[in-house]
Amino acid sequence: MLLLTSRDVQKLLSLDECIGAVENAFRMYGEGKASAPGILSMHVGEGGFHVKAGVLQLYRSYFAAKVNGNFPNNGIRLGLPTIQGVIVLCDAENGKPLAVMDSREITALRTGAATAVATKYLARRDSQVVTICGCGNQGRVQLKAVSRVCQIRTVFAHDKNEEQAGRFARELTADLKISVKVASDLASAVRQSDICVTCTPSQRPLIGRDAVQPGTFVAAVGADNPEKQEIHPNLMSNSKVVCDVLEQCAVMGDLHHAMAAGIMTRADAYAELSEIVAGKKPGRTSDDEIIVFDSTGMALQDVATAAFLYEKAERGGSGVRVDLAA
Repeated sequence: MLLLTSRDVQKLLSLDECIGAVENAFRMYGEGKASAPGILSMHVGEGGFHVKAGVLQLYRSYFAAKVNGNFPNNGIRLGLPTIQGVIVLCDAENGKPLAVMDSREITALRTGAATAVATKYLARRDSQVVTICGCGNQGRVQLKAVSRVCQIRTVFAHDKNEEQAGRFARELTADLKISVKVASDLASAVRQSDICVTCTPSQRPLIGRDAVQPGTFVAAVGADNPEKQEIHPNLMSNSKVVCDVLEQCAVMGDLHHAMAAGIMTRADAYAELSEIVAGKKPGRTSDDEIIVFDSTGMALQDVATAAFLYEKAERGGSGVRVDLAA
């Protein structure tokens, strides 16, 4: 079995490669070439754990299960990352464990990759101004991912920690060679934006209908458990809502909160992203549409990315071999 550390993952996996693998996973799911992924969540005092699993028929048939701990206060309390975990990749034809790999970098990249894919199909083609709400590591990946599919000229960076937002603005201005400005007023920034990405652990709505102009694309990334919420139900109900996985969004995404408020049902969601990528439904059909992508994290993103990494590591002789049967 192959063991891949976080450093191995960083060396082997680029954001562009991850976007390609993730888009293919959504397409395969939309074409009916993959079964619905599974998820299990358990909450504990300061955070929680989730297990996401799925199967994809790629070069060979792969099964992957990701076990992630998500503890938002880790940095302040213990100096540890918010996300920690592992992905186990197996041969889905005989059950043989093929690899174990650190999940943190994979989770960050594949989450950003899903936003890039959604932006490609759902944002206006002339989108140039972006607001990033949440200026941690995921915010950085999100902005870089969106910049792969849009010609961005201006970015507003918002975070409850303005020092963190300032650091984000300085570093991403230098990295991407675009104007990144700190925005203390989130609503004002969103009103000026073509695209807004929220990637926070918030448990209350951050953006409502009054802050969003016609034609805006909103990627809501943070709500990956039932307690988290970033988008006000009144924005959800007045938008075209595209889910990564409808059943997940109905129990743990921002759709879940709109349903709990009694103003949306499952049937009110327009589509899953996979249906749009596969060409079964159109994406954006008007420059005036407000579209919300409810992103809770699909396990097939992990399977596709882990399989890509494994095959690349095998070709290049990367990682460490471990014999579990010894």
